[in-house]
Amino acid sequence: MARVRARIPAGIWILGFVSLLMDVSSEMIHALLPMFMVTTLGASALMVGLIEGLAEATALIVKVFSGALSDWLGRRKGLAVLGYGLGAATKPLFAMAPGIGLVLTARLLDRVGKGIRGAPRDALIADLTPPEIRGAAFGLRQSLDTVGAFLGPLLAVGLMLAWHDDFRAVFWVAVLPGAVAVGLLALGLREPPGRGDGHRRNPITRANLRRLGAAYWWVVAIGAVFALARFSEAFLVLRAQQSGIAMALVPLVMVAMNVVYSTSAYPVGRLSDRIGRRGLLTLGLAVLVVADLILAAATHWAMVLGGVLLWGAHLGMTQGLLSAMVADTAPADLRGTAFGMFNLVSGVALLGASALAGWLWDRFGAPATFVTGAAFGALTLVGLLIRSGQSPRGT
Repeated sequence: MARVRARIPAGIWILGFVSLLMDVSSEMIHALLPMFMVTTLGASALMVGLIEGLAEATALIVKVFSGALSDWLGRRKGLAVLGYGLGAATKPLFAMAPGIGLVLTARLLDRVGKGIRGAPRDALIADLTPPEIRGAAFGLRQSLDTVGAFLGPLLAVGLMLAWHDDFRAVFWVAVLPGAVAVGLLALGLREPPGRGDGHRRNPITRANLRRLGAAYWWVVAIGAVFALARFSEAFLVLRAQQSGIAMALVPLVMVAMNVVYSTSAYPVGRLSDRIGRRGLLTLGLAVLVVADLILAAATHWAMVLGGVLLWGAHLGMTQGLLSAMVADTAPADLRGTAFGMFNLVSGVALLGASALAGWLWDRFGAPATFVTGAAFGALTLVGLLIRSGQSPRGT
């Protein structure tokens, strides 16, 4: 492991720690936001699903434009700084929100920032990293990102206990790590040289889209169906609350999920560099189906926790791999566009999945939501197995 770590460029570590700090900031809010909306602002589960779906879909749709813009400019760092800066600037709005309207506005603006930074950052990782350790690099960035995703809820739990369930005070504290993340990226990362010829070309043309071949579009299709099977994690928080866990302790469920996510993403990414990605992706999807079924059947907090831990294992086994597969199948000068297009399609799917999950929850209860997710996952698993049977080695 030490040999591989030594080869990973310093810029990947910086991007990883920037992601860590921003996730601390974001997850301090997001771990509490579903409960804040339902208990303090009076929102329904359907409203939570719509807001979460709109927010995440907004981020993913914006990525297609920022990714293409980074290809056109031949530079990516400036867009990443802009995106992280916008995300940090929205954090005070959650603390000040008197109703659902401002929460929705803040959530959308926050996700616009995520959308602006996402595709250029992922393309920058591919630009900085040799192909033979690409899975490890994406896995490392994902692992560090997810460390922030469990430190954030952990801080939220401690502050909620200390401050007697004062949501807004916790939201104010979340402003600080976001600001530090922006400073680290702006001052600490050196971007590799831009395109040598100095000419700017429109990346979204018919000819360029044809250069994104069948292997790339297969990855896009798989990512979209993954989004249908894995709706917003806000429903994991609501499921944990249903199981009888004290409100201040509910964010610990997300801590547990993200510990598993963080510890699995880098080893799986590194393994995929050696044995291929498709088989590991298939296994990760099977884990998601099992997690959904456990969460559907759960009658005790321990069963909910077991399902959440498997959900985290699924994320660690799949998210970095999908990013690496996009980088594997896209031309170097179209990486920003490729990541953006991938996330556009996934964003539309995620919007539909989260809205459907909220409707099923309100109409038929939590088990129906998770059974439906398992059904989508099972269909995708069948497709992956058929595809694997047609190819002797995964992508």
